[in-house]
Amino acid sequence: MSIISILNPKGGCGKTTISTNLARALHDRGHSVLIVDSDPQGSARDWHAANEDNPIELVALDRPNNVKTLASLAANYDYVVIDGAAKLEDMIAAAIKVSDLVLIPVQPSPYDIWAASDLVDFIKARQEVTDGLPVAGFVVSRIVEGTRLGGDVRAALDEYALPVCDTTITQRQVYPQTASEGLTVFDADNAKAKAETLALIDELIGMLAPASRKVA
Repeated sequence: MSIISILNPKGGCGKTTISTNLARALHDRGHSVLIVDSDPQGSARDWHAANEDNPIELVALDRPNNVKTLASLAANYDYVVIDGAAKLEDMIAAAIKVSDLVLIPVQPSPYDIWAASDLVDFIKARQEVTDGLPVAGFVVSRIVEGTRLGGDVRAALDEYALPVCDTTITQRQVYPQTASEGLTVFDADNAKAKAETLALIDELIGMLAPASRKVA
């Protein structure tokens, strides 16, 4: 069982989009998956409710004490994906403490990069007392295809000394279009969106492998 949290205190960076599509990709590979909506705003809950036949299970845990009890619930699944809250420090801290991996989406914007500073500090403080767990890294999100901003963001993120995924999530209409129906890119005819989501999954599984060895 692995718990993956998609966290960034700044809103609008694509946390729910990434969470729901990653969960679906894992489900389609034959894994049992649970999405945890930890944001009182409830975007993942709205997504889930829009499709009565949604194959992914979802639970709302939008209070820090509830998130702390997640381990017992998560034991029934191969993967738990936490869609993180924005600005609520206690919720973010609780998610970090139960996670095996924290993925930090950042848009190609200095505001997103600056907003990640406190989150990175908290993750590193946690890692110092838990033998390097959770593992953590960035993914550049909502990048406009054909621009060079992705490289600029990577250079700016170097100062945080956390890995940056090779995969980027591009700003494509298919993401909001499918989300509005409680679907994902795997329900649409967009090969590029599917490919980048699957590539991100492969990177995250690679990041989780050392974490699994530490836990064992």
